[in-house]
Amino acid sequence: MTEVVVDSHQHYWDLSRFDYSWMGPTLEVLRRDYLPQDLRPLLLAEGVHQAVVVQAHQSIAEARWMLELAKETDFIAGVVAWVDLTGAALGRDLDELQRHPKFKGIRHLIHDEPDDAWMLRADVVAGFKELEARNIPYDLLVRPQHLRFVPQLREKCPQLRMVIDHIAKPLIAAGKMEGWDRDIERVAALPNVWCKLSGMITEANWQAWTPDDLKPYVAHVAKSFGYDRVMFGSDWPVCNLAGSYQRVVEALRQALGQLSAEDSAKVWGRTARQFYPLS
Repeated sequence: MTEVVVDSHQHYWDLSRFDYSWMGPTLEVLRRDYLPQDLRPLLLAEGVHQAVVVQAHQSIAEARWMLELAKETDFIAGVVAWVDLTGAALGRDLDELQRHPKFKGIRHLIHDEPDDAWMLRADVVAGFKELEARNIPYDLLVRPQHLRFVPQLREKCPQLRMVIDHIAKPLIAAGKMEGWDRDIERVAALPNVWCKLSGMITEANWQAWTPDDLKPYVAHVAKSFGYDRVMFGSDWPVCNLAGSYQRVVEALRQALGQLSAEDSAKVWGRTARQFYPLS
């Protein structure tokens, strides 16, 4: 049987539909529509069969739009949407989303919250408990300073399946691992936590990075989590700030080095299909 290759992390946006206020003047390459027809040839060229689209706008309207795209796009295997975890409508919103077979998870832009301990707020934890009760996975979009709070969240929600996006955005451009490396080990020791090998080239020097810059970070994540709990993600089209889809794929292959067929199958698809899970 041919292994299914999955891109566990990519985005779409339509500038006429939503206001993406996070796209500042330095992100000009991103300020155009990016839609499934733009990604399809890139997936085909790299032998990627399925993709998981992740929220880029914090609204239920975007969640509905992405689910419509998923309904009409064969290669979209899953949608990770946004809901207000602290809102009175949480249960109703999740009821609506769960009626869609391609709805697979929730994400909030934790790394933009002014409170580093946002994930431990009582009202937020109540939202996480609702996800836990419904067996809905959660994408943790965090920076290194947020990792220290994950063990406490795990204590409060022991069954909530969580995946760390973009290996928690370490300072690759500065070559800094100290602190991040220890916290990654602590988080990896927890049950029910996975990690995406994604979003790394945009944390490196956009103009001058090489796969060697990524290697120590990829090696540390792989050693800490094991190949059962890491998965490939392109972070397209955000990756275009620092390199093409093809370069992202090639760089991760080089950074991972020689893998067994079994471990390679896990990183490039099997882990993502089990985590979300995808059909």
